[in-house]
Amino acid sequence: MSALSFALLLQAAADEVAEIDPTAAEEIAVAVDQSTLLGLLLQVGPVGFVVFAILAVMSVWSWALAFSKHRILSRAAKANSAFLRTFRRIGKLVELNSSTEPYRPSPLVTVFDFGYAEVARQVNTHGLIRNPASVDRALALGISEESSRLRRNLGMLATTASAAPFIGLFGTVWGVLEAFRGLGESSGATLRAVAPGIAEALLATALGLFAAIPALIFYNLYASRLRQIRSRMQDFGLEFVNLAEKEYGAQDGAANQ
Repeated sequence: MSALSFALLLQAAADEVAEIDPTAAEEIAVAVDQSTLLGLLLQVGPVGFVVFAILAVMSVWSWALAFSKHRILSRAAKANSAFLRTFRRIGKLVELNSSTEPYRPSPLVTVFDFGYAEVARQVNTHGLIRNPASVDRALALGISEESSRLRRNLGMLATTASAAPFIGLFGTVWGVLEAFRGLGESSGATLRAVAPGIAEALLATALGLFAAIPALIFYNLYASRLRQIRSRMQDFGLEFVNLAEKEYGAQDGAANQ
């Protein structure tokens, strides 16, 4: 039986008992309020509500970011593979420069653009590559720019994974304090006096873990995929340098003349 069905049965029982014993009906009404998640949320105080709201926002944002990163990284990996096949098949920098547009989601295209711009500058000036170190630095800048772009907003997952448990712990402590306050205000040690505070504390713990655990898993997963993409970009940089030196490299010590 679901919690909603149970609550409806309790409500029907309360309506029947109310005509006989108002006190018993009130007890059943309290049970209805505390038998559903909505009932628990409606009983929390302002501090608990703020804690729950923060955790809910962090959880929703981290899940949305996780799906967005999955789409971006999947497109990048697929475009990388396609562009790398084209790069190896054509094997000419000038022809490749005019064929990069269909592969624009690929981070390798940005690395290629940085490297090609430096190669073209040197070739247009000297007719060959006179400073290979400048090409290496241009490729490194392209790799750094793409790595930064792909890592954008990923820190939010790390923040959620590290901060959500502590926010939930704060809500737990506050709920326990509310339970003791209710116990102090009641005439006796009854479950009704401490139940709202205890429920608030446990719910805060659960929401903190619910927000933190998926965020931690997603962060580690995407950090690993980003390392793989960065490694692929670095390998591509080596292939680019080899091709550039093969086409425009100095021969017989011409670079020293």
